[in-house]
Amino acid sequence: MRAIEKTRNLGIIAHIDAGKTTVTERILYYSGKEHRIGEVHEGAAKMDWMEEEQKRGITITAAATAVPWRDQWLNIIDTPGHVDFTAEVERSLRVLDGAVVVFDGVHGVEAQSETVWRQANRYHVPRICFVNKLDRAGGSFERAVESIRKRLSALPLVCQLPLGVERDLKGVLDLVEEKAYVWDEEGLGEEFETTAVPEEHADDVALHRDDLVGKVADLDDEVADLYLAEEPVPADVLKAAIRRITLRSAATPVFCGSALRNKGIQPLLDAVLDYLPSPLDVAVPEGHDPKTDEPRTRACDPKAPFSALVFKSFSDRHGDLVYMRIYSGTITDSGHVYNPRKGKGERVQQIFRMHASHRDRIKEAEAGDIIAMVGLKFAETGDTLCAKGDPILYEPARFPETVISMAIEPKSSADRDRLQEVLGRLRKDDPTFDVREDDETGQTIISGMGELHLEVLKNRLLNDFQVAANVGSPRVSYRQTVRRRAAGDGVFDQEAGGKRHFAKVRVVMEPTPKQPEGFELDWDTAARFAIPEEYQDIVENTVSEAVRSGAGAGYPLIGTKVTIMGGEASELDSTEIAFEAAAARAVDDAAESAKRVLLEPIMRVEIRTPNDYVGEVLGDLNRRHSTILGTDPEGTDATALTATVPLQQMFGYVGMLRSLTQGRAAYAMEPTGFQEVSAETAKKLLF
Repeated sequence: MRAIEKTRNLGIIAHIDAGKTTVTERILYYSGKEHRIGEVHEGAAKMDWMEEEQKRGITITAAATAVPWRDQWLNIIDTPGHVDFTAEVERSLRVLDGAVVVFDGVHGVEAQSETVWRQANRYHVPRICFVNKLDRAGGSFERAVESIRKRLSALPLVCQLPLGVERDLKGVLDLVEEKAYVWDEEGLGEEFETTAVPEEHADDVALHRDDLVGKVADLDDEVADLYLAEEPVPADVLKAAIRRITLRSAATPVFCGSALRNKGIQPLLDAVLDYLPSPLDVAVPEGHDPKTDEPRTRACDPKAPFSALVFKSFSDRHGDLVYMRIYSGTITDSGHVYNPRKGKGERVQQIFRMHASHRDRIKEAEAGDIIAMVGLKFAETGDTLCAKGDPILYEPARFPETVISMAIEPKSSADRDRLQEVLGRLRKDDPTFDVREDDETGQTIISGMGELHLEVLKNRLLNDFQVAANVGSPRVSYRQTVRRRAAGDGVFDQEAGGKRHFAKVRVVMEPTPKQPEGFELDWDTAARFAIPEEYQDIVENTVSEAVRSGAGAGYPLIGTKVTIMGGEASELDSTEIAFEAAAARAVDDAAESAKRVLLEPIMRVEIRTPNDYVGEVLGDLNRRHSTILGTDPEGTDATALTATVPLQQMFGYVGMLRSLTQGRAAYAMEPTGFQEVSAETAKKLLF
């Protein structure tokens, strides 16, 4: 067992291609966890262990590992940068204590950089920044720091400067310790020399250190006293102040280097220990009593009652692997856990400390650990596991709505059950993957976050699980909302099987800003008396399912509140079947009267193009019914264009962009919400 104060739980987060996995691979090598460096471009990165990741050269699933550094222990999660896999970042940050945000030194803050930064803000995760790729042509540390300040509305605390520029990058200048770190060009970065600041850089270091001390003085009383008294601020005092500031997320320390050229990683690891929190430094996680809903907390103490949050599961042909963050207590490989959401108890079979896909079996784990288990039948992403005698329920991560879908069907009737089984396992693993049956066509529809997301899931289905299936082309996942308040009545009164089935349900449907990408369900007090208690769960579940399935129109309702207002029952003739049918009819009736409108997903698109092609790219965006948000110069020869575009208009965009710019432009996009479709489109799809 390791001292909790000597543990760091951190994620590596960034925009795609900023170099997250390359940074992580160097961490594995310099910490001694791996004996060779795995390169992403060679398909040999240890953390990108899935075949799809190695083939595409991108991270798809968050991979966990644990490494030693300076007599301490780092639990690291390397996360994807592509927006289609944003759920991997979301659920990882939900359980992490800190993060290293990696930026491309040429491009600075990019589209997905903003997304992961907002996710870290949402979960109050302290972070440090690493400006990578400063060895590349066009790399600019100053421009990258300025983009952090402007685009993220952050306060960067520059703790290092690059020593040299572009291909002449030799190392880094440390402003806190006032030292230079210079790497051996011939080796793999294991050896570096610590020297005094070279004379030609002394004035620059002094100027930037004074600026750093001034910023810290504005946020920390101890440094402020020394600064105002014009006394020198020792390195240890400055470091302690930066740590205090970082832990409360008042500012963010910034470091630099080039992971691919093996420069800057060891000081970055030192900064993780110096500035990011241990499990004891973060706020005690809040939960609630699953029975009374009263607030509850758990201290990060191995002797406290056990509690953990499941943040990820992964299914393969060998079984389900369940990842969790332990918040309190200790668990052994022969212990028991309780799942309060499912009301189920389970026996722990095996505990592992993960290293990408490799499993290191351990006998026990305690508060502050990130581990994985096999053999748990009921645990899913977002579930709490705890001691049955002292239960607690933690808040799970929240995930965005799916925006794209396609039909899938088994190649033969013999494959039908196998297809449904595997789709269920994939849905359990991925909270942004949805499966439903189209009421009109009977087709199975799978939905996800983008074309790449569905392509990867399709390949897992066909290759990893060997399911024989036909898959259709991707299409937009539309939504509905309502524009006014309306009531709906559902009555079911029929004979079936020689028995009368009777029920009435009344609901009111109205727009609500509280759930822009979901819906809200409530009960009027009178309804609790009008509908017998034994049928209330049936009514509630049916209303929820009717809203999710689109109330007869096939497109889920969002931004909508449904209140169950009342009903009627017969002591002799009311049945579950009757109340289920009546509730569904009430929702359909209300939706018809509430002036429902069709919505389509809107994407925020960021394009980086050489200046020579700006006109062509803007013209093409206008043809796609986009709204241009901004055009920002990047250096002297490139421009970043930002726009919002309907997702329907972005299918096949990568090929068009390559054609327009001779392959010299790149783009990224992320969902930004929904907006009403044109009347012509709505007529085709809805009414």
